Amino acid sequence: MTQPIAWLDGPHWPYLALILFAVLPTEIWRWLAVAFARGLDADSALLDWVRAVATALLAGIVAKLVVSPPGVLAQVPVLVRVAALAAAVAVMALSRRRMMLAVLMAEAVLIGGVWLFGTN
Repeated sequence: MTQPIAWLDGPHWPYLALILFAVLPTEIWRWLAVAFARGLDADSALLDWVRAVATALLAGIVAKLVVSPPGVLAQVPVLVRVAALAAAVAVMALSRRRMMLAVLMAEAVLIGGVWLFGTN
């Protein structure tokens, strides 16, 4: 067996699969977006529409995660999930839209809520 084929049989296969099937397909679109975005006006109506669509998609995903979550998150009481969302929104409003702080706060509320109230 040749060396590259042996490398694919070993423990490194998941990393190669991750690069081939997850990283490369998304990176291609990111680089194309960077290349095509150079000439766009940041205040154009087209980019306003793109921002609105992206915001709507994100809001839909968050709403789905709160109302009917998949997996283990479904065991977390709905009031804890709503409290985590409210805490994240409050942090975004008070911290000049710092996303990382909002995510950390939501995680802290979820973990603390499960610790205090348990799961369903």
